[in-house]
Amino acid sequence: MAPGDVTDNVIKTARHTTFYLAAGPESGSPIIFLHGWPELSISWRHQLPTFASLGFRAIAPDMRGYGRSSVYARHADYAQREIVADMIELADNLRIDKAIWVGHDWGSPVVWNLASHHPNRCIAVANLCVPYHTLEYGIEAALELADRELYPVDKYPAAQWEYMRFYEENFDKAVSVFEGNVENTVRCLFRAGNPAGRGKPSATSQVRHSNGWFGGAASAPDLPRDPSIVSEADMRAYASALKRNGFFGPDSWYMNHKANAVYAGEALNDGYLDIPVLLLEAEYDYTCDCVGSRLSEPTKKYCRDLTVRRVKSGHWMAQEKPADVNAHLVRWLVNRAPQVWER
Repeated sequence: MAPGDVTDNVIKTARHTTFYLAAGPESGSPIIFLHGWPELSISWRHQLPTFASLGFRAIAPDMRGYGRSSVYARHADYAQREIVADMIELADNLRIDKAIWVGHDWGSPVVWNLASHHPNRCIAVANLCVPYHTLEYGIEAALELADRELYPVDKYPAAQWEYMRFYEENFDKAVSVFEGNVENTVRCLFRAGNPAGRGKPSATSQVRHSNGWFGGAASAPDLPRDPSIVSEADMRAYASALKRNGFFGPDSWYMNHKANAVYAGEALNDGYLDIPVLLLEAEYDYTCDCVGSRLSEPTKKYCRDLTVRRVKSGHWMAQEKPADVNAHLVRWLVNRAPQVWER
């Protein structure tokens, strides 16, 4: 088997089943990549072989509700407390004492919670797009950091997070729209960043006003696939998994803000992180806006060994600018966690 070859794997316990991709020598320093909404382990397809070829044991699970991992029937089953437990269980079963954890989108709050609740299981942590001490504390924490010049309270009470309120108020409709035409949904969502969007309200801020995603339509429009993000094979893989499992699980990650805030409040060390931390900000991500808002301020306060870098990409950074993401991760690990190269 070549160093960069990626294999399919499954761990089953009495509690949960986790499917994961893995590459690289089992003796290598473990680096575990956690995807967000509505993705899969293949979202890290550009990272796994790269880090495997550098000697790391690179792992990317399907998170709960996705792909070939367990799917559950209650919103509460998708709270952060349960998802973090999945990841600890994964590490335990792989006999991984400590890992480098990398997250994106909803995978980022999971990584932040791992770092703040289980620092003894973390060598270092990196996150793409979503800063620390924000969404893992629930939507209210993010609202406090909104750009109220761009999102006046009277028009956008939840700022760019209006879409999260829509899930809470119209969950079944949100699910039905995404499931109305899954291929179209995938093509619409996975698109490159657009510099022209800077200074304008994000699309997510319009969802509640429009009474739904895609302008309130019953399903996503038929847009051409954006080849800078996904190939035809990638698009079909996403669509197949989302058709099979549906959007109840993925969308339920948005339905636990209060429970997540309680869990985040149990962080050790008053929430301060002393391990090496990397935050990759996306210049053209207008929902997770680290450029025009104060969203990343708590990260700078609570992370004592912090590196921040900005990538000229939209939200799907690992897929849009994989070479930049990989280079930032490698450089950060060389500088801030040199011991990982010794294995």
